[in-house]
Amino acid sequence: MNWTPTSSGHEVSLLDGKLVARNSAGRRLKSVPAAAKDDPVVIGLRHVLEWLGRHEVACAAQVETWMVHSLPLPLTVLSQVWTDPSWQRALRDLVVRPYGETAAEMGLLRDVDAARGVGVVTLDGDSVWVQEEAIALPHPVLLPDLDEFREFVVDLGAEQVVPQLFRETSTRPDHVDLDATSVQDWAGGRFQQLRHLTSRATSQGYTVRGGYATVKLFEDLRSLEARFWVGSEDPSAEAETGELGWIDANARPVRLGEVGPVAWSEGARLAAWIFAGRVVDEEVAS
Repeated sequence: MNWTPTSSGHEVSLLDGKLVARNSAGRRLKSVPAAAKDDPVVIGLRHVLEWLGRHEVACAAQVETWMVHSLPLPLTVLSQVWTDPSWQRALRDLVVRPYGETAAEMGLLRDVDAARGVGVVTLDGDSVWVQEEAIALPHPVLLPDLDEFREFVVDLGAEQVVPQLFRETSTRPDHVDLDATSVQDWAGGRFQQLRHLTSRATSQGYTVRGGYATVKLFEDLRSLEARFWVGSEDPSAEAETGELGWIDANARPVRLGEVGPVAWSEGARLAAWIFAGRVVDEEVAS
């Protein structure tokens, strides 16, 4: 932003997400001086910073939803949001591929142009433009070259704002009863109070209702919801985790054999995160 004068004779601006000030001689100050802190210009810029912070979080959350739900991202939309630094930070260096082409060449997103398409860096280190009407942000459980991409971003020193490559993933074990509708792998996690358990769930953005911690999912054109039992008694009472299961759009239990890889991974991620906060009894030394 340009420098804006205040009634105190100082000038203020926004730089790299911070409110900065300089004196009448043009020298940058370490902080906004007390004489300018209550100036309407300064107050207005502080409000802008607060909005930008919320906007940054909202952009990252939306991009994460696109990835988890395997939704197509039209180039027309992508080229418009790319001009916004907050959207660009959320999208940059995510692995992308042409939507609907699972075997298509993938790469790290580096640039977007409405005419040229998306600019990516492939695992071979080549910078190429991919001209497609829509792209996909694959969930990491669907990436056949996940380990290679992890090593690649480390070597490049790249950082993903939205966790994709280093997101916790889980695949359905071979021993699972495919006709069952729930698993008990994360049952029995004890918490001193139910509120501790529900707070841990909501801190990660999960919804808690009806005794379950839940996350809505969308895979293969099908809406699902993963549900992990956390309890519905007195919030101050001791609680224990229970079963993990999935329901469809009509709230009917889904057979484990019908749960797709993304839905399974995200449900297991929910349950594992909550279960990890349980009370662990210290072993008595023999």
